[in-house]
Amino acid sequence: MSTQGFTTELLHSDRQQSIKHGSIHQPVHNAVAYGYQSAEQLAAVFQGRESGYSYGRQNNPTTTALEQKITLMEQGLQSVCFATGMAAITATLLSLLRAGDHLVSSQFLFGNTNSLFNTLTEFGVDVSFVDATDVDAVAAEITSNTKMVFVETIANPCTQVADMVAIGELCEQQNLLFIVDNTMTSPLLFKPKDVKAGLVINSLTKCIAGHGNVLGGAVTETGVFDWSGYDNIYPNYKKNNPQGWGLLQIRKKGLRDTGATLAPDSANKIAMGAETLALRIPRACANAAALATFFSDHPKVKTVHYPGLPSHPQHQRAKALFSDFGALLSIDLVDGVDCFAILNQLKASILSSHLGDNRTLVIPVAHTIFYEMGAQRRESMGISENTIRISVGIEDQQDLLEDFSQALAD
Repeated sequence: MSTQGFTTELLHSDRQQSIKHGSIHQPVHNAVAYGYQSAEQLAAVFQGRESGYSYGRQNNPTTTALEQKITLMEQGLQSVCFATGMAAITATLLSLLRAGDHLVSSQFLFGNTNSLFNTLTEFGVDVSFVDATDVDAVAAEITSNTKMVFVETIANPCTQVADMVAIGELCEQQNLLFIVDNTMTSPLLFKPKDVKAGLVINSLTKCIAGHGNVLGGAVTETGVFDWSGYDNIYPNYKKNNPQGWGLLQIRKKGLRDTGATLAPDSANKIAMGAETLALRIPRACANAAALATFFSDHPKVKTVHYPGLPSHPQHQRAKALFSDFGALLSIDLVDGVDCFAILNQLKASILSSHLGDNRTLVIPVAHTIFYEMGAQRRESMGISENTIRISVGIEDQQDLLEDFSQALAD
């Protein structure tokens, strides 16, 4: 285990391996195909007996360097990168689940993840959506065909915090795979490995890249889960240490077969963005905390959803789990206030989807990103018709406070 700090290790991780011409970071490799001096070596690479690169859809030196950075951040064993965060989730579940299997998921989910899980039911996978803030609700849904439990750290948009310590212990007792989506906290604020998550998902598009200019996703193997007892591993991937079986299958069946490949240029942009993660996130968190305090005293705001507030139902849990409370918050306006009218008054904040950007982004969730769910499903997630989600950026704090103050003014 390295004794270096988070950012120091990231900045110098590329130089731990030899780079041509003494470059201080991994250059962009755009090659799709790779040649070898002998047919025997080519075969050994394809069979996994030697390290190397086989084809651009499966691996690339630039992407490998990024995967190593993600693994360092999550303190895992290895990672696989994908074209988007949704590709990472999709590839993981399609690789590891079969018809007849059962998945227990938090009901507090990113809208597209919820949509994907509903699609899985059409292919014979049973999905139970539960209130993951209560481990008893998770335990009550476990059956003989349950294979995994899936939660997000801080739920989008209403910031519920799953009971991850207890769920991790439950999964360990039941030999279930615990998957945690760490997107909204990032590896800087939280390590899901600490709550016994076997796999960690990150949408690299969000906090890790940070600049709103690139898409990407990653799955990290933590080494916590015992894959030797997991029924759905194909014989071809039961090689060497069982710790690597699951991620190998995700790379082969999820990445290679579906083609959800992260482009080298994108991998390079994400790697550059990751270098300043520890500088950007604390400032965004401080801005979010200031806005949450401002909203909590405003007469036009009925509810503030932010785990950093003592009034938040899982405040103490969030305080124990995370090194900070994140840069996502939502507000419910009081009845009779037109959320569109408020949003249209904003000047320093952008009316846009996306999360974890350097800029503050604001959106009326019931009318946009969660619209397809329908009113009943939105209600189960705590979303009202007047819920506004705010992904807080790194602007000067006073500018943000003044912007929302004038937008909410009579």
